[in-house]
Amino acid sequence: MNLKVILIDDENRALNLLKAMLHINFPNIEILAMCNNLELGVNAIKKMKPDLVFLDIEMPGNSGLEILNYFDENEVNFEIVFITAYSEYAVEAFKLSAADYLLKPISDDILVKTVNKIILKNERIQSKKIYNALKENLDLNAGKKIAITVGHSVKLIDLKNLVLMKADRSYTEVILDTDQMYIVSKNLGHFEEVLEPLHNFIRINKSNIVNLDFITEISKSDGGFITLNHKHEISISLEKRDFIMKLIDQKIYKI
Repeated sequence: MNLKVILIDDENRALNLLKAMLHINFPNIEILAMCNNLELGVNAIKKMKPDLVFLDIEMPGNSGLEILNYFDENEVNFEIVFITAYSEYAVEAFKLSAADYLLKPISDDILVKTVNKIILKNERIQSKKIYNALKENLDLNAGKKIAITVGHSVKLIDLKNLVLMKADRSYTEVILDTDQMYIVSKNLGHFEEVLEPLHNFIRINKSNIVNLDFITEISKSDGGFITLNHKHEISISLEKRDFIMKLIDQKIYKI
């Protein structure tokens, strides 16, 4: 999991040292901003939406412990690791539900353990979101949706809006009727299994799953192809042509 991180410390040397330690031990971490005071840090957090904030407690003007005064409860969707030279601040840090605290000088071992703990926690939260989305998807009384993971988020897509899924190596392009497109790190076979119970979603060839509800044109020339939503022309594989044409015919006659 790639964490997006903001660093807040009034000492440039401390900022640069922490940045270097993070890059050496966690090359995939993205440092969004390095801020020299709490006000700049708060603005960066609100604008950039990090997963994790490293925050020095002792800074001129404002203590890092004041950070939660700047956020409503529903805005605190990031982890905080306080940094201090004084261990007595640890008690105050944990009162604020900080993910952890680091004592200066920061050691590589402790930094690695702290970040790994946060990564594991975020992965568990992500897994729980996916589980809850799947549970909702399987609930017969719930609206028909599919859960897709995009970056650090789980999005619930209404199946009635899903036009097409296209294979892109080990990824899948998910295309909606608004032309919005998401790239998901699951292969097309995964979605074929998930959508199998729904007869209007058919894997029409090696690279495409289509929603038959969006067919706007059918052609039997050149081996056969369909047009979805007046814009996506998809060829039908030879071995599936008769089966798919029969399904399409049945759907037309039902209308």
